[in-house]
Amino acid sequence: MKFIKRLLILAMICTILGVGTIFGFYLYVKPELPDVATLKNVELQTPMQVFSADGKLISQFGEKRRIPLALDDIPPQMINAVIATEDSRYYDHPGIDPIGIARAAFVVATSGSAKQGASTITQQLARNFFLSNEKKIMRKIKEIFIAIHIEQLLSKEEILELYLNKIYLGYRSYGVGAAAQVYFGKEVSQLTLSEIAIIAGLPKAPSTMNPIYSMDRATTRRNVVLGRMFAEGYITQAELDQARSEPILARYHGAEIELNAPYFAERARAWMVERYGEDAYTSGMRIYTTVDPKLQRAAQTAAVNNLLNYDQRHGFRGAVATLWKPEQIAWTTDKVIEHLNKQPSYGELQAAVVMATSGKSAQVLTNDGEQHTIEWSGMKWARKFMTDTRQGPAPKTAADILAAGQQIWVQQKDQQWVLSQVPDANTAFVAVSPQNGAVKAMVGGFNFVHSKFNRATQSIRQVGSSIKPFIYSAALEKGMTLATLVNDAPINRWDKSMGTAWRPKNSPPTYNGPTRLRLGLAQSKNVMAVRVLQNVGLDDTISYLTRFGFKREDLPRAEAIALGAGSLTPLEMAQGFSVFANGGYYVEPYFIERVEDPYGNLVYQANPNIVCNNDCQREQQQAGNNIAASRAVLNDIAISEQELGDTGSAIESDQQQTRYAPQVISEQNAFLVREMLESNIWGGGDWRHGSGWNGTGWRGQVLKRRDVGGKTGTTNGSKDAWYSGFGPNIVATSWVGFDDHSRELGKAAWNNNLDKKQISGGEAGAKTAQPAWVTFMETALEDVPVQRKQLPSDIVKVRIDRDTGKLSNRNDYTSMFEYFEKGTEPTEQVGEGSSDGIFESDSSDELF
Repeated sequence: MKFIKRLLILAMICTILGVGTIFGFYLYVKPELPDVATLKNVELQTPMQVFSADGKLISQFGEKRRIPLALDDIPPQMINAVIATEDSRYYDHPGIDPIGIARAAFVVATSGSAKQGASTITQQLARNFFLSNEKKIMRKIKEIFIAIHIEQLLSKEEILELYLNKIYLGYRSYGVGAAAQVYFGKEVSQLTLSEIAIIAGLPKAPSTMNPIYSMDRATTRRNVVLGRMFAEGYITQAELDQARSEPILARYHGAEIELNAPYFAERARAWMVERYGEDAYTSGMRIYTTVDPKLQRAAQTAAVNNLLNYDQRHGFRGAVATLWKPEQIAWTTDKVIEHLNKQPSYGELQAAVVMATSGKSAQVLTNDGEQHTIEWSGMKWARKFMTDTRQGPAPKTAADILAAGQQIWVQQKDQQWVLSQVPDANTAFVAVSPQNGAVKAMVGGFNFVHSKFNRATQSIRQVGSSIKPFIYSAALEKGMTLATLVNDAPINRWDKSMGTAWRPKNSPPTYNGPTRLRLGLAQSKNVMAVRVLQNVGLDDTISYLTRFGFKREDLPRAEAIALGAGSLTPLEMAQGFSVFANGGYYVEPYFIERVEDPYGNLVYQANPNIVCNNDCQREQQQAGNNIAASRAVLNDIAISEQELGDTGSAIESDQQQTRYAPQVISEQNAFLVREMLESNIWGGGDWRHGSGWNGTGWRGQVLKRRDVGGKTGTTNGSKDAWYSGFGPNIVATSWVGFDDHSRELGKAAWNNNLDKKQISGGEAGAKTAQPAWVTFMETALEDVPVQRKQLPSDIVKVRIDRDTGKLSNRNDYTSMFEYFEKGTEPTEQVGEGSSDGIFESDSSDELF
């Protein structure tokens, strides 16, 4: 009895000492313990996501990939797998597991090493939120106390939900939702039992036990997890055997991008960081842009294919590299594949190596290990590139183009593999809504991986004849009409400042004498544009152009501005043409429609200016949005690159007032300019009587719509090619040029290997840029009914003589109906026999 008594006293003393030691440790570390109450309102770091207007994922930004899930959204088998593997007595302990600790201590005592852990799920959560992974006793003590506090604050379900969303599981994935996407490309609810076991086994060593890093270790760990689930009674023997026999099909899955719009995504990223700082990357905010998926895909396809077509008609620049020469031993397939896997891919273009040529075909190997045949139809374009203006002879066999061992670029078109190349030139394309400025599609270049420079918003280029509609609009306000005759004759004027004569010329250099204003713009007559500018006045013209949002500093104070000496971005051009398309109203382009937090709460809503319809005329007048006020406001307008992403008046509140776009030109002026732009495509005259003529944009006639119009633009030396135009509720601008301003787009000789539809001769807006615009409009307008012409008030239609622009009573090919603003129509009648047609233009299908 004495022995038992002494043993009890010793046990009591040890207990008191133990409790006292623990209490002492608690008092010692208490000042350093974090406030676990923060877990009640914890915000898990999730990536920022960018979406299209209809919710398609464009991109996501952030170091950590996480898909927060409620516990009810996580499959019970996933919960059971984690509990069975990490903490089988999870629902029985108060945050720490004394049995687990005792077992781990026994293992250390008997083996001399810590082969078995004792951390509960709660302790792991404490470590993940508040502590580091350093292996020190004090850190472990803190971990224990924090875990106990957590258990007192949160329920078991809340702890488990946080843990399953917080735990790191390899490859930047945090939480089981992200891991399911990263390794298997699935939602967590779609995982098989085998895949669940793989993910549940990752917390032990996420960087080395995942199936991407080591399939063997992942398989072994999976089987351990399945064994624990069976031992705990969560699965049956049949389920165990089935899951163990299932092959592991895992690979890295990036974010499931649904829409390719990288330049839009970058724009949204920069806007968010500027507005919300670096925290935007981990905020989980969802940015909804203005991009329309259908229009974006159409713009991407049209712009890139058009650029490749331009590049290919100028010749093949040869192989990217030569891996082996004919006299050398060919590389093995494995070595070729290893090399190709290191090469980038640019959209549809992927690297390949020529393995053999035979007659008019070539065998190529791509990085997936597949051999493909390039038939003659896919390479016959590839005559040798000499210079931008000269190409070699058309090839006759595959050996004239390719040789075994060469690394090239290929793409798949219409189920066939074709030879391609990365273009030297580049492109931009932008489409906007003229009703509110929403940017519906944007292509900033050939490929975002190839170049992140956004040519649609950042590239300030000379616009060529694309500026003429704005100058002609100024002329209409000064009293000229579509029937006003302007002398289409050479200009030869001495320039004292230059010490030489200024001789602007038409291109081609044909002159028609007195010519109506409508025809002058539609056929892009240079000397007529100069004379129109002179009639308006240089200073008045520049001031007038600022109404369209053009910056005064980008408009040179020289008459050469009439020929396109001004420099603008493609977005600014689309913005300007929107004024004509919407009836005279200025709208600012914007990209971001709204921003939501991770829980769907609205934190930002754009509030763009909108074009007023008939129902809001009274409100608009009350707001003072008349033409005179608008001119004063917009006279010196300058829209910076940063402001374009934000409508300027967009507010972060629930109560936003409707903002109406200011009217900067009259509805009648806009209508008359649209008439000239429609003639740019459809021309005029009477072809049966030899007076028919084409506008420079005649290629747009394939759209078979009379409600479209536009204007070509080509700069001196054809360094920049443009086409800007409109259709119902859409305005689009296409641009092609070299980033190197010294290079010209050149010209392409006829290729005997190609059909009659090929483009040849000197490059220009109509040939080089307009095909992309036409292709885009074919898709953009395919479901849009043709719009009937709506005449504004005070627009009258009278019959005039084609040659003189005077009133005519004749009802034949010498006369036509023309539109005038009331009060400007001609009053003088043409004399009998005065219409001999000598001022009509010759038709030409290569005008610009």
